[in-house]
Amino acid sequence: MTLFVIFKLLGCLALLMFGMKSVSDALQKMAGPQLRHVLSSMTTNRFTGMLTGVFVTAAVQSSTATTLMTVSFVNAGLLTLAQSISVIMGAHIGTTVTAWIMSLGFTINIMSLVYPAFLIGIVLIYLKKRRIIGDLLFGIAFLFLGLGTLKETGFALVNDPNANAAISTFFQRFNEPNFWNSFLFLFMGTVLTLCVQSSAAIMAITMILCSTGVLHIEQGIMLVLGENIGTTLTANIVAIGANTQARRAAFAHLSINVIGVTWALIVIRPFIRLVCNFVGFDMNMGPENPGYEDNLLKISVVLATFHSAFNVTNSCLQIGFVKYIERFVCRVINPKVSDEDEESKLKFISGGLLSTAELSILQAQKEIRLFSTRTNRMFNFIPTLLFDTKQDEEFSKLYARIEKYEQIADNMEIEIANYLNKVTEGHLSPESKTKIRYMLREVGELESICDSCYNLARTINQKHTKNEHFTDEQKVHIRHMFELCNKSLEHMQKVLDDDQGVVDVNESVNIENEINNYRTQLREANVSDINGHRYNYQAGVQYMDIICECEKLGDYVINVVEAHAHKKMT
Repeated sequence: MTLFVIFKLLGCLALLMFGMKSVSDALQKMAGPQLRHVLSSMTTNRFTGMLTGVFVTAAVQSSTATTLMTVSFVNAGLLTLAQSISVIMGAHIGTTVTAWIMSLGFTINIMSLVYPAFLIGIVLIYLKKRRIIGDLLFGIAFLFLGLGTLKETGFALVNDPNANAAISTFFQRFNEPNFWNSFLFLFMGTVLTLCVQSSAAIMAITMILCSTGVLHIEQGIMLVLGENIGTTLTANIVAIGANTQARRAAFAHLSINVIGVTWALIVIRPFIRLVCNFVGFDMNMGPENPGYEDNLLKISVVLATFHSAFNVTNSCLQIGFVKYIERFVCRVINPKVSDEDEESKLKFISGGLLSTAELSILQAQKEIRLFSTRTNRMFNFIPTLLFDTKQDEEFSKLYARIEKYEQIADNMEIEIANYLNKVTEGHLSPESKTKIRYMLREVGELESICDSCYNLARTINQKHTKNEHFTDEQKVHIRHMFELCNKSLEHMQKVLDDDQGVVDVNESVNIENEINNYRTQLREANVSDINGHRYNYQAGVQYMDIICECEKLGDYVINVVEAHAHKKMT
């Protein structure tokens, strides 16, 4: 019987975690773009940054999502690392709302709300237009069902004489208030949260153990402090393979809570007494005292109050030291990365930092912008290869670098495409699915631009190997074509970087028409020049190979611009 109850308890935890994730996903789908706008515009100083973190985390019920959005803006240059630290401090406060939701489930009967929420949710899901609201109600229903069943199962487990005796015997060993017992429960809270990867689930278990009288309130509070550290360790483990700024933000997340737990341990007893007096909970009341059961009902509120008081106090104490925290994390995480190593890897989605599907689209879009920047850089090597490299060794090094960029482009296309395909496995809105389709087209066309750059380099290499020379007039024409292509690429970058819709997309069309007309003009003139013996046939072929490849490059550029324009219309 006890084994069945334990499995039922674990199943309730799974329901609870699934419900929290569903609620968070639905809220982010409903308010994702607005919340990203809030993050980018409401962080003018550390205090507004902290308030922004509180608001966003309370809105989406996920401090992880807030951290991911914040890191994304840091990488994009929209937020400084110092601003991101203040937002993360606010996220610590916002995430305490979850503890109050747990407390609600332990103080009132929420099971009566579960089935109406399921019924309304399924109706809204089938209406499609209100599907996200239906998903939200389903998540809330699963959350309440998990909480309610968890409460009932926990009390049933404690009421089992055999199980109650075993549990009570275990925890009574550590009832004596001393440093080692406190450290043990702090460590248990950290490890359990790290294993389960859900501070909400461990908070629910803590509330059950304390509400049944099995676990003393001081031990429960030490578990809560451990949960604060455990939830940051998860982010740091996930960020191991991510970029430098993501690792710094995750490490700042850990540092802030470790510092907070350290000062909390110093003043833990008066802090606990203050919270208990505020709630009206008697720490010294035992089972033999009248009103003991009513006193136990207040424990979930005590834990939620302590969680909020700790995070609010910790954030307010450290908000004045943001610059010092920034210096500390930068000094600890200061990788020595060469330029070529930096060029050869993804910056935004290379690590395991995955948010919900909707937010992942933002990460991929920033990676596409970086892909475009590297594409422009690759093209800028081409004029240098043709006109400015005089020595064979210098030519070979630059040609090898262009070859490396071509390999990087191939890898970026595959990795970004694979990432977007993984995103489509999530629950996406029809608009987001359309966006991903156009993003995949952008990635493919950007890789084609890199192919054109490599083809240009190969043609120039053949000319260099055969010691062929262009006439001064040919060089002037090629330079002008390169300038048109560069102009086209620069405008493409402006279009991709434009979030406000102020860049005129038609400018790309005008440049493309100019490239096409110039190609046609040069192709007709080339036939006359060869017939007029102004240069030999081989030089004419290589000359037109470069001109025509530039025209192809222009076609790929306009394809990227068109895909981006269609994506923004969705």
